[in-house]
Amino acid sequence: MAKDGIHPEWYPEAKVYCNGKVVMTVGSTKPELHVDVWSGNHPFYTGTQKIIDTEGRVERFLRKYGMFDQSAAAKEEDQK
Repeated sequence: MAKDGIHPEWYPEAKVYCNGKVVMTVGSTKPELHVDVWSGNHPFYTGTQKIIDTEGRVERFLRKYGMFDQSAAAKEEDQK
């Protein structure tokens, strides 16, 4: 079906490496893929994701809609 000579070579069992370890195999046009992040160590998939509050945006949103907890804000100020 594919024309000869115009498509790259297909590797159906290409190995994906993360931190020097093979983490999975996938189909690819390269025999090896080296990645820094994959679903096994990404915070979204591992459940360790944290919300980063830049410039107080989360606090401002909570205050705007009446969900702001004053005791949490006091604890946060004590830690600074």
